[in-house]
Parts: sequence; structure tokens; C-alpha cells
Amino acid sequence: MKRKNIGLLGMTAMALLAATSAQAGGLERGGYNIDLLFDPSDYVFESAVTFVNPQRDMNNVRDNIPLDGDLNGLPSNGIRDTESYWVPRIGFKASITDAIDCMADYSQPWGAHINPGRNWAGANDNVETKIESHNYAATCSYSFDMGPGQFRVIGGGFYQEVSGFKDRLVFAMPEGSPLNGMGRLKLEGEGWGWRAGIAYEIEEYALRTSLIYNSAVKLDDITGTMDLRQVPGAVLPGFAGVSTPVFGSADMPDSLEFKFQTGIAPDWLAFGSVKWTDWSQLQSLPFCPVATRGIDCRTSGPTEVTSLDLLYRDGWTVSGGIGHKFNDKISGAVSLTWDRGTSTGIGTHADTWTVGTGISYAANENVEFRLSGALGILTSGSSGQVVKDGRTFGRRVSYDFDSDLVTAISTSLKIKF
Repeated sequence: MKRKNIGLLGMTAMALLAATSAQAGGLERGGYNIDLLFDPSDYVFESAVTFVNPQRDMNNVRDNIPLDGDLNGLPSNGIRDTESYWVPRIGFKASITDAIDCMADYSQPWGAHINPGRNWAGANDNVETKIESHNYAATCSYSFDMGPGQFRVIGGGFYQEVSGFKDRLVFAMPEGSPLNGMGRLKLEGEGWGWRAGIAYEIEEYALRTSLIYNSAVKLDDITGTMDLRQVPGAVLPGFAGVSTPVFGSADMPDSLEFKFQTGIAPDWLAFGSVKWTDWSQLQSLPFCPVATRGIDCRTSGPTEVTSLDLLYRDGWTVSGGIGHKFNDKISGAVSLTWDRGTSTGIGTHADTWTVGTGISYAANENVEFRLSGALGILTSGSSGQVVKDGRTFGRRVSYDFDSDLVTAISTSLKIKF
């Protein structure tokens, strides 16, 4: 069977799409990426890292519940909400036979780091929130001739770990108090997922299309603690003044992504992608004391003691671009990406527009370097009180945010043998 070879230009274009999607909606960081599976070499090792610097600021912040300590005298404009972050990825691909290719990879698909600090008018809603993930995956494909090209059937599975914490000022304490009034919710969970898809390639035209579905990951047993040891006992009797073990559940979202690329002229390539991500399944995530296991832990249920309120809607990401092969060693590409914001009245995930550019340099037939950069606009919006399913969310704080910038840079090394 003839070995596929879309070439250096096509792989450069797909790598650029991966770099520009690192600031998508919801909790997305690196997402899922199996482009290495399509590399024509028999054995390939790839290491990549992306640095993202979102610069989201909050303005006109107001503490809407001053009874737990009026924070409206604290700074309320120019509050930096986001922290920069790194997104690593490592993968290895092997051609088992002429028809079977397999890859194994490590990535960090989900994450968030919001850190406005304690000295702002919304500290009763958030001081710092950080979420991390680790994903270990194996994916294989089987290829066979179909018409002028080759058809692939793709399948695989992955194991995922998700953890994080949220700090907020539960009760504003007077200066000199031995307690600081801070509370922390710390959680961790794990689960399994699977993927399936198809692809079609025609080497003569540098054509490839693929459609990949990644399943949801059910975190059926999230465990952790609600630590209120720095909060006076009278504020929340039975829970304030102690650390309470809690449990809950959540589903990390499933997704469906279509990618394409095709030659449009000698050494020129058009490429793009459309991705849907089911962020809407993350609404209000309830957590209940471990002592109440056996009783249904649900939103507004009798045993709910705290919650993470996200109220996301489904995410859509659409990208397109052009690539050019300058010579046998150097290829480049530019792209434009639109990501639909997932926030629905609380939070700062509005639409994002990103322009990316990348270059690939093949030092020799075995080593390839890539460098990509992106500049994006985080569009404006506001966050405040929202009523959904008869329950009011976002009551503690309200604020606005203007259009802000996000920048990213990505590097990768690929070794083929």
C-alpha cells in the first residue's frame, strides 16, 4: 500500500491551528490533538509547548452583598482577571504496518487560572481559581484504498485526571483579627474517555479531511474539601471553623471536530477546521458533605453545601488559513480563528478572534522545528445576576469588561526515523 505523504506544508498548517486554539472558551487549554497520527514517517517523536498570555481586565466592579463585609471601597477598575499559562504536549507515532498507524500522547486539554487577588471589590466571589488536567491517550488508525485516495478508520481511548481549587473571601474580618475569613474548595477527579473518527486523503492534491469525535469524560467521584477554618463559626454553623470532606460529579465535555486541507496551487495549501464542544453540560456543579453519601447530591438539593457555577453554553471554534512551501526546508502559514464565547451572563468568556502565523524549518530529513505566534481580541461584555431554572446565580458581584488582548507563542520539535 502506498504510504501517504501530505508533506511539510500540511503538517505546518495543522500545527498552527493547534497553537491558535489554546485560548478557546470554557475550560479549554490544549484540547485534543491527533494530527501526529497522519505524519507519513514510520516513527515520529514530537514535543511541543505553547505559552498563552490573556490580558482580561474587569471594570466597574460592585460588591452586591455587603452584609458579609462591604468591599465596595476596594479597587473596582483595571482588575486583572487572568494569568498566563503553558500548554505542553508530547507524542510518539509508529507505523505498525503499511495500513496501521498508532500514537500515544500526553496533553493538558483543560485548565483555568483566574487570579484577581484579595484586594478588589469582588473578593467575596473569587480570589483565585485554578484548574489543571492531565490526559494520557492512545489512538490508532487503519487505512485502505478507496477511489483515488485512502480512507482511514480511527479509534482510541484516554485516561484523564482533573484537579483544582477556588479561594474566596467568605466573610470580611476586621483588621487585626486572628482569622482572615478566607475559604477554599479543593477538588480532584478522574475518568476515562474514547474517540472515533474517519479521514480521507488524496496525496496527489495534498487533500485530507477528517472528522473526529471525542467522548465526554465522566468524573463520577470528585472528592475534596471545603476548608472554612479561617471563617468564624457563627457565619455558617456546622461548616465554618472546620474543613469538611465533600464529593460531587461532573462530565468534561465531548467534542466533534472537522478538519480539512487541500492544495490550491503549486506549493500553496488552504486549510481549516470547525469544532463543536459540549460545554453546556457544565452548569451549576453541586458538592455535598461526604457524610451525606447515599443521598442524591444535586443542585438546590437538601445536602448541597457549595457549588461551582459556570452556566456555560456550547462552544464553536471555526478556523481557516493559507499555507505556502517556500522551499524543501521552509514552509509557513497564516490563519484566522473565531471562537464563540461560552459565558451566559456570569464570567468573562466572550467571543475571541485570533490571527496566527507559523513557520516550519526542516533541518534535515529527520529533524523539524516549528515556531508559531498568535494575536487575538477577547471581546467585551458584562457579568452579573442571572436567573436560570428558577435559581439566581451571580448575586455576589457584578462587573464589566472591555475588549482585551491575548497573545500566544508555540514551539515544537519533531524527530523522525
